[in-house]
Formats: sequence, structure tokens, C-alpha cells
Amino acid sequence: MTGRVIAVGGHESDGAAALTGVLGPEVVRVAGGRELVREVRSARAGGERVCVVPMTLGRDPSLVADTARTLLALDASERAGTVLAEPFATTAHLVGWLRTLATRVPDDRALLVTAPSGDPFSDADLFRTARLVRQYGRHRTVEVALLGGDPGLAEGVRRCRALGAPRVVVLPAAWAVPEPTGVPHTEYGGPLLSGSAAAGVLASRVREAQDRYERSGDDGVARALAADHDHGHAHSHGPDGHDHDHGHSHSHGHSHGHSHGHSHGHSHGHSHSHSHSHGHGDSHGAGPDPGDDHHHRTPPHAPGAGTEPPVRHQGAVPDLVPSHRSPR
Repeated sequence: MTGRVIAVGGHESDGAAALTGVLGPEVVRVAGGRELVREVRSARAGGERVCVVPMTLGRDPSLVADTARTLLALDASERAGTVLAEPFATTAHLVGWLRTLATRVPDDRALLVTAPSGDPFSDADLFRTARLVRQYGRHRTVEVALLGGDPGLAEGVRRCRALGAPRVVVLPAAWAVPEPTGVPHTEYGGPLLSGSAAAGVLASRVREAQDRYERSGDDGVARALAADHDHGHAHSHGPDGHDHDHGHSHSHGHSHGHSHGHSHGHSHGHSHSHSHSHGHGDSHGAGPDPGDDHHHRTPPHAPGAGTEPPVRHQGAVPDLVPSHRSPR
């Protein structure tokens, strides 16, 4: 890697504190905001190139957008030579990594997918992630625990035990998930990634960002500003009528393999047509990374891989889909 690499942490890493011991000493770890500005200015003053990597695992799009807004506060000389990489991972990566951990857990154990609580939408994403882990795995009981939220760790363990599991294995779905020492009938199934695996993924993100900047001068900031555009209530319509214009374009730079060419008629006195297509053919999705190819396998529905049809559902489809499913 050339220049200074700055890893920015959010609630998934306790403000980057949990990245200590995961990332090497050559990577600067900050919580964003003033810390980020200070590190970038220090590096640029010394003539170093800078690559900033938002260390979300897919559940914190606001971290990406906030990091971009912080970099906009720099002056032109500081912005020159500073690039913002794609997020460390997406939820599709997260599902794949959790499923890899799950393969090491005996079938009679319950899985407790655990992460620090964020906003309600990030927390809802964790339940979705756990559902996908269960859907494509062999464990019948997969529950969720939110550290600092509801259900908490103790409640999550109680639910698993109530469903008949003799022991509960905590699967960390974030950087800041400590081992559950002292919790009866519970063991730790992590870490999510080894230090070498995390370093490989990080190196891939940095290399992609630097190559893009050298090729086209794109520093990644403009694209990252819209990272949390669809996060939260941005497009929800309440029961009371109102008129507004969705004249903006939903261009995410990738396509989702299915087309919404239908129009939504609402009782709000307006209609809008979603003729865009969403997909995960982008380079930062669930496809293999130079740094994380040991976590990815060819899904059964890939050409030549078998006859099982692809699973269609709304949202990201993990890249690891086993050819067997436990009976429901």
C-alpha cells in the first residue's frame, strides 16, 4: 500500500476501538470527524497519499456518507491525493462470513448472531442477516442479540435455550463483540475474520480506490455521499396524503438482476415509476475479493454448478448458497 491508510470505525467497531488487534499497526484507526480531519491533514502536510476506508460490515451506511461529508471539509490541497475507498464489506459479505463460521458449529447448537445496537434500521438489517444465515445453513435455531439493545445477549441466550438448544454459540456480526465469558451454556464462535483475512480485504479496497483515482481522478467522495440515501424513512409514505416529486435518479452503479418496470399507485395523489434495475454485479458486492476469496464458494445455481434454481427475494442474495438445506 502506498501512503497512509486510515480506517474509520462506527458503532460496529466501537468507534474503531475494536479494530485494535485486527488491523496492523501501519493502519491508522479513527472514529471519524475531527480525528479523521487531523490524520488526513497530517499525512498531506508530509506529502503522503491518503486512502480512507469506512470499516462498516454493511450495517452502517451512515458511516460511509458521514466520512464523505467530513472529507468535503478539507481544502483543495488536502483533498488532492486523498481517496475514499468502498466500504470494507457489504451485508452480502457479512452473511457469507457468518455462514463460514456456522459450518464449524455442531448441528445441535443454536446460533446467536450478535452485534452492537445501532439505529432501528441497522438493527433490522441484523435480523435479516440472521434469517439468511438460517435459510442457507443447517442450524434450526438462529437468533439475534443486540449489545446495548433489545433483545440483549441474556435474552437471546434464553430464547435459544427455550427452543431446546443445549448450548448457544455467539457469532459476531460486528467488530465489537466480546467473548461471552461467564454466560452459562454459551460459547464464542468468532472472530468473524482472522487478522490476515481482514488485512487482505482492506488491501483490496485500498488498491481499487487508488487505481480508480489514477485512472479517472475519481476520489470516491461524490458516490459515498449517497450511501445512506435509502437508509431509514427516506422513501416511506405515511397514511396521510401528500404530494412530492421523486424526480431524482436511483443510480447505484450496479444492477440487481430484476427489473421493477411497474408503477406504484399510491393514495397520496401521486404515482411514480421505478423503472431502474437493482443488482449486485458491482465490484464491492458479494463476489470474490483478492483478500477474501477463502470465504467464497461457487453457488449451486452458477452455470455448471448444479441444477438448483436461484433463490429470488428482495435485497442482497449472499454469494454462498449450499446445495443442501435443513428441513423446515
